[in-house]
Amino acid sequence: MEQEKGNLSINSENFLPIIKKWLYTDKDIFIREIVSNGCDAVTKLKKLMMMGEADNIPDDEKFCIRVVCDSKNKTIQVIDNGIGMTADEIKKYINQIAFSGASDFLAKYGEKQEDDGNEIIGHFGLGFYSAFMVADKVEIDSLSYKEGSEPAKWICDGGIDYEMEPGTRTEHGTTITMYLGEDGEEFADESVLYDALKKYCEYMPVEIYFDTVDDEDEETDESTAKTVSSAEELKEVLEKKEAEKEEGSEEKKEDGEENKEEPEQLPLNEVNPLWLRKPSECTDEQYKELYHHMFGDMKDPLFWIHLNMDYPFRLKGILYFPRLVSDMEAVDGMVKLYSNQVYIADNIKEVIPEFLLILKGVLDCPDIPLNVSRSALQNDGYAEKMSTYITKKVADKINSLFKNNREEYEKFSDDINVFLKYGSMKEEKFYDKIKGSILFKTTDDKHKTIEEYIEDNKDKTGNKIYYVTDEKQQIQYINLFKSQSMEAIIMPTAIDKPFVNYLEYKSDGKYTLERIDSDLSDTLKSDGETNEDLNKEFKNLFAGILGNDKLNVKVENLKSDDISAMILLSERERRLQDMLEAYNYDDSLKALYGNAAVEQTLILNGSNKLIKALEALKNTAGKEQETELICRHVYDLALMGQKPLEPEQMTEFINRSNILLEKLAESEIK
Repeated sequence: MEQEKGNLSINSENFLPIIKKWLYTDKDIFIREIVSNGCDAVTKLKKLMMMGEADNIPDDEKFCIRVVCDSKNKTIQVIDNGIGMTADEIKKYINQIAFSGASDFLAKYGEKQEDDGNEIIGHFGLGFYSAFMVADKVEIDSLSYKEGSEPAKWICDGGIDYEMEPGTRTEHGTTITMYLGEDGEEFADESVLYDALKKYCEYMPVEIYFDTVDDEDEETDESTAKTVSSAEELKEVLEKKEAEKEEGSEEKKEDGEENKEEPEQLPLNEVNPLWLRKPSECTDEQYKELYHHMFGDMKDPLFWIHLNMDYPFRLKGILYFPRLVSDMEAVDGMVKLYSNQVYIADNIKEVIPEFLLILKGVLDCPDIPLNVSRSALQNDGYAEKMSTYITKKVADKINSLFKNNREEYEKFSDDINVFLKYGSMKEEKFYDKIKGSILFKTTDDKHKTIEEYIEDNKDKTGNKIYYVTDEKQQIQYINLFKSQSMEAIIMPTAIDKPFVNYLEYKSDGKYTLERIDSDLSDTLKSDGETNEDLNKEFKNLFAGILGNDKLNVKVENLKSDDISAMILLSERERRLQDMLEAYNYDDSLKALYGNAAVEQTLILNGSNKLIKALEALKNTAGKEQETELICRHVYDLALMGQKPLEPEQMTEFINRSNILLEKLAESEIK
């Protein structure tokens, strides 16, 4: 062909500068675009061969893509042996930028100064031009697979002008050479480029090899990135280097040094990732190995779900349930989204239900365009259907584990409960599917569903479900329950506070939940009439000593005489306080709800020897100091069963303990 010059079919000198600024948020995405174009070229040629329309291509041809980094000359080459292009095809697909779409691109984004680059992706088919985000000059050298084709070269230095001339390739395929500019200098560092390749291309369907040009071989390698125009030529260069290494090895061997063979070069990607295989073809070890590799988590996942759907949309993937060390780790999930094995992004909530983003995994959705925008996904019917399908598959897996292998399920139910509770509150339909499979650990060290708890305790608690938030702090209440063969469910995580309200909302009035320190079940009390006069006497006594007129005081004869006193907190008021604290309890809420102090009721156990002694002591003349010390001590002991004492309270408690012990010792000596 004759040399030709012309203009790109777009009426703006600012087109490529706009692309540099607005096309993508992350510059490193250019390598994904160029390499995936090479994969497409190889895939197209393979299909033509299968259809019998490329008989001139050997059946045993090894297809691959090579990425060559020349750090010294600041060039990157992406070389494929795919379908290639003729000069006319280059004019059609390269010069006519996205056909008529480029004008729309300029009209929409040409005047903008601030925007989210992700909103542009996929609207105009500008993937190839992402090369200009990092390069001042780009060359295409291509030879079509068609017999009799001539190689063609296209050159553009970042403006609206291009040149076309005869190419130098000798085999079918395309070589893209990028001459890095100031904006792309970082990618001349082979480690930076390699990391970008691993990020975007690690699971692409065509083998990808990464090569570098050695600075040591200056005469040979200085021109490599400039002159290599085909995989064949690159192969010759590499073979020459291998021969030189072998020659050096022979010399070392003659000198008595061991001759070690160079290892065979391996592709940097896995062309047949685990999620594309049938579940029956995958072993547990392979699932775990992929999990460790992709997420750097050395702990084995609890279990996983292998997704494999072909109709009405295509979706493949693996979702892992990680082993959580604490509930705070639940926000640390990562679900990677791919399209035809090409990485798109992490945690795309338009495709993946938000509550599933606390899991770890990979989803491959071929029906989603590679450069899809999130705004388009929000209105995409396929995305909504995929989200519904994924939710259903997760629910089905949970229910299956619960029904078919409950013993094993109970072992990790504590680990996945944070996920189940969060998912239930975020997606009501999800809760409706799995509500019968949510297990709660009880104070008797058993695992029960809500329905099982109610059935087992209905004779003692009726329609109330008692729960514990801190087993250590609330131990005296737990012991009181255990003494009467009663149990409570344990809800210790931060997410349990809103989940308690959610459970009541979903129960439609069938049951209520109350913390174990909110009320006394009649089962815990001995039969007998309430002595209102004694209640009034003790209320006045404690109110006067503690200086708290709002403190409620009751004397109850408990079936257990081990406990001297305990504090009950109003469930509703405590929940209100929790809500206000969650919203930082600002002035507007103070005006609406007042101080929202949680109402306390001090229960004095009339069956306890200390309280009986206090009843007699309070009416004994000359024992006012002892009465005050014991009252304060009884209150603090009750308070410690509900929450830790403040530093000043703890100091007073210790000093008072010393005084009481001194008095006890003195009485023993006398």
